[in-house]
Amino acid sequence: MPEPDLGDFAVAQDGTLYVVTAAAEGERSGCLVGFASQCSIDPPRFVVWLSVQNHTYSVARRARYLTVHVLRRDQEALARLFGGETGDRTDKFAGIAWWPGREGSPVLAGAAAWFTGRVEAVVAGGDHEGFLLAPVEDAPPEPGPGPLRFGDVRDIEAGHPA
Repeated sequence: MPEPDLGDFAVAQDGTLYVVTAAAEGERSGCLVGFASQCSIDPPRFVVWLSVQNHTYSVARRARYLTVHVLRRDQEALARLFGGETGDRTDKFAGIAWWPGREGSPVLAGAAAWFTGRVEAVVAGGDHEGFLLAPVEDAPPEPGPGPLRFGDVRDIEAGHPA
């Protein structure tokens, strides 16, 4: 019997999307992420799941810190850039406002909220791996439209297959 496809379940949730950025050994990268969640209250922990096919994954595996950004509904263009392009061919940071955060991890200017987390562990999960993050720095939420959700940009064609 084939395993169930969780696609309909995921669509029904219409979850918040995130942009995760990383820097290591002079290389930077970032991607749109739909699989992420707080996973502990005390101590505070958050996990982001990156596709092993993604350019950001290869940079994140060498990074000590990742930065997780929440985008607002009016930041669809950023979601399309980080979700529809691949860092293998495109410098996603050219032409957008950002600054180097902890150990160079890019922080996107204007994000609704963001935090940088120290990578505590990496967990295998099939075609994605989970990066367990311990927050070390953050910015409080900015006022504005609510968070960008999967349903807002479900038509983005990913820069890499899952």
